[in-house]
Amino acid sequence: MRKPIIAGNWKMFKNAKETKAMLTELIPLVKGSDGREIVICPPFINIESAVSACKGTNVKIGSQNIFWEEKGAFTGEISPGMIKDSGCEYAIIGHSERRQYFGESDATVNKRLYAALKAGLTPIVCVGETLEERENNRTFEVIEKQLKGGFSGLSKEQALKTVIAYEPVWAIGTGKTATPAQAQEVHAFIRKQLEGLFGKEVSSSVRILYGGSVKADNIKELMSQEDVDGGLVGGASLEASGFSKIVNF
Repeated sequence: MRKPIIAGNWKMFKNAKETKAMLTELIPLVKGSDGREIVICPPFINIESAVSACKGTNVKIGSQNIFWEEKGAFTGEISPGMIKDSGCEYAIIGHSERRQYFGESDATVNKRLYAALKAGLTPIVCVGETLEERENNRTFEVIEKQLKGGFSGLSKEQALKTVIAYEPVWAIGTGKTATPAQAQEVHAFIRKQLEGLFGKEVSSSVRILYGGSVKADNIKELMSQEDVDGGLVGGASLEASGFSKIVNF
C-alpha cells in the first residue's frame, strides 16, 4: 500500500508570525490523521518558524525549491544541506511556476533531484502540461519528456525514494481542476512510464500526487482513483480549517 501524502505549497505567502499562527491552529485539527503524511512547504525564510511550530507533531516541513550545489558563490541560492539542516524532510522540485518564470528545465530538475537525494531529502518532482499542450493532444508526449529528462540516470533505488506530482498547468490557481478521470488517466500513464524506466517495483511503489486547484470538495473523489496517492495543494493549504478537511478526506 502506498501511504498518501497531502502537501501544502504556500508559495510566496505568510510571514513568520502568520506561519506560526496557522500551524498552531492546524496541528490539533490533524492530530489524529493517521495513515497519511502531512507536509507544509513555506517560503524559505519561514522554514525555521514552521519546523519549530511542528516539532513533535505529525506535520512535516519541506522546501519549495533547492539548488544543486552544496556550497559556493551562488548568490541568492539555498543548498540541499542547508534545507536538510533546517529540519526539512521534503523538497519540491520543478514546479511549473519555476519552469515558467525562472528558467527551470528538465536538465536542472535532474540536477536538483540528485542533490535532494544525496542530502537525504524526499523530492516531490512536478510534471505537467500547459493548456495549449493539452488542447494539441500533447499531454503524454510532454509528461514522458519531463519524466525521462528529470529522472535521467537515476538508479532503481534512487527512484524508489522519489515522489511525483502531476500538475496540469492549466489547473493551477485557475479554479479549473482535471476531472478525476483525467487525473487518473495521466497518473496511470506516469506509472507505466516508471515501469518502463525502472521496473514494476518502482512503478507500483512511487507515490503520485495530483496538484491543480485541489480543494476540500474534490479531494475525496480524486483520492478514490487507483493511481492518485495524494495532493499537492496550493491556495487551499493557506487556511487551517480548509486544509485540515483536505488532509482528513
